[in-house]
Order: sequence, then structure tokens, then C-alpha cells
Amino acid sequence: MIPSLFLRRALQADTVFSGAGAMIFSLGAGELAPLFNLPEALLRETGLFLIAYAAVVGWMSTRQSLPRILVAVVIAGNAAWTLASIALLFSGAVSPSLLGEAAVAGQAIATGTLAELQYIGLRRSSGMVAA
Repeated sequence: MIPSLFLRRALQADTVFSGAGAMIFSLGAGELAPLFNLPEALLRETGLFLIAYAAVVGWMSTRQSLPRILVAVVIAGNAAWTLASIALLFSGAVSPSLLGEAAVAGQAIATGTLAELQYIGLRRSSGMVAA
């Protein structure tokens, strides 16, 4: 499929958001863990995952054509991340501070919003692939 400009912009926004999170969480896990009252390993591993994720989504945003299924995987991943973040807050597995709860909830909202924007962009994309 040929990605719409809207989809490209939504993927670019995801790249920026995820890249910022990658830097903040991977490099600042030690400082953030006590502020958020979240495990340092959770924050660091999240940041390391986001490095690879941001690279893939950034690459996708530059393609002239993309497999529709690849975009669907990104959208589903963002939706799952949102649900997992909310579930983490209610699971009792961690006891984040108020700042930690706000950080997890805020990124869940942002990630869910990105999933919705990417879905809209996918629907606006052409099903045809350029020859």
C-alpha cells in the first residue's frame, strides 16, 4: 500500500515520542526509578526496547510503500502497550508513586492516541502499490 501523508506523520510522531522515551528511560533509569517508585530494570529495559522500536517505526515512516500488515502490527502493538500500561497500574505488581502513576498513565494515553492516529492514517492510505 502507499501510506497516506497522515499515516507518515503519525509514524513520525511515534518515532519522536518513542525515541525520546528510549533516551529518557535507558539513560535515566537510575534517576527515575526512585522518583517513580518503579523498578530500575523495568525502566531501563523499556528504554532499550524503545530504541529498536523507534528505529523500525522511523524507517517505516520513510518508505514509499509498506505492507498493510506491518502497519497493523504497529497499531496493535501500540494498543497492547496502552492496555498493558493500564493493567500494570492496577495489577499490584508495582507500587508507583503519584509521579510514577502519572508517567505511566500519560504514556499510555499518548501511545493509545498514536494507535488511533495510525489507524486513521492506515484507512486513508491507498491500497495500491506504486509500480
